[in-house]
Amino acid sequence: MSTITTSVEETDRLADLVRHDHPSLDTMVLAPDGKYQNRPAALDELMWEVRDCLGETFRRWSPADFPTLYCAWGRCRVGSTALTNLFGVAGMPSYFQPVKVVLRHRLLGNAGEPWAMPTAAEQPHIFSKEMAGPYVLTESLFLPLQPLIEAGWPAEKLHMIMLDRDPASSLASWLEKWSDRVPEDRLIQNYVISSLNARRVESYARRHGVPVTHYVYEASKDATGSVRKLFDRLGLGERFTESAVTDWKERGQIETKGSGVTFLSEPKIYTVVGLHGSDTAYRYRTRKTASLSDAQLQIIERYGIDDMYRASVDACVRDLSLDTDTAARLFGDAMVTAA
Repeated sequence: MSTITTSVEETDRLADLVRHDHPSLDTMVLAPDGKYQNRPAALDELMWEVRDCLGETFRRWSPADFPTLYCAWGRCRVGSTALTNLFGVAGMPSYFQPVKVVLRHRLLGNAGEPWAMPTAAEQPHIFSKEMAGPYVLTESLFLPLQPLIEAGWPAEKLHMIMLDRDPASSLASWLEKWSDRVPEDRLIQNYVISSLNARRVESYARRHGVPVTHYVYEASKDATGSVRKLFDRLGLGERFTESAVTDWKERGQIETKGSGVTFLSEPKIYTVVGLHGSDTAYRYRTRKTASLSDAQLQIIERYGIDDMYRASVDACVRDLSLDTDTAARLFGDAMVTAA
């Protein structure tokens, strides 16, 4: 039986700790829920375990052996899997949550398997996505770059891509996909903490000299134009092809071996069949939010997640060098406020 507290007061307390990046976040014992986490453990302890597992692959590498890793992070349901497939179709090894998969194994007391990534001589650039949430607080708080850097990955061979999406659309998607697996109060708490954790993730990257690029899902309303600008921003302009955006063919079947995504083996309890869907191209998909109650919508405002989204929009416009007309067309009212 779970001993996890999910009252409003507890969410307020955790949110305050995350906003201030309080050191106690690393050392407080994270309670198991008995399903997705079956051992009590502190975040720093788990990150050490993930570091040691990942480091088995590359601890003897020289800096020149490391490929440049473009690591995308955001809370779940911000369009990350389609973006991961896009990079794979564009010709880069593209991985689904290699750090978080090891973390999930450790949450259940399993050893986990090291991430078998190529050396720079084999592939100079690789892509991964690491998402926050949804099941337990540990998944909402971990810093994706921390175990990599602590295991020896050179900061100059990393680039952080901060992802975001309209918060109401994202919350509606969380509730649709996982409300049958996680109690609603806990799911919403994890959504809040995952959203606020963006500041800690970006701060960690910047403290270690890792470049940061912001990419907001609504930019994919102009998929080809925005992706071209994203690749240019990342120094990957020569890898961009329009067909990688518009013509996926069978590689758009995300949950098959023919897709552009490499899925690492994670505990079966985390598998949700049909979670990622499929498509024939990288494109924007609307998400209906009419199912959200007024109380659920107020959560977004209460914790400032709407303000964070507007800041993400502003940063995305700046990082992709979008002109005023394009920005207004893609982001509408969020852009007006951000400006």
